[in-house]
Amino acid sequence: MKLFPIGGGNFINGDRLVCAVTPESAPIKRLIADAREKFMLIDATCGKRTKSVFLTDTGHIILSYKTPDKFGEED
Repeated sequence: MKLFPIGGGNFINGDRLVCAVTPESAPIKRLIADAREKFMLIDATCGKRTKSVFLTDTGHIILSYKTPDKFGEED
């Protein structure tokens, strides 16, 4: 199991990760809204602006304040 730091002391299991995308597009915003309604959204932004959205194989969506090029780096 490979854990990736996603900011704020939070980690994500790399084995469950499907993709990491930016939150600017309308389809991603709809995915986030749908996940929030279904209680499948995990907000790991620590109150900061969302810069990355992770999609998992379980259907969960995880929000992070770190940009994708910063993954693997500690805070």
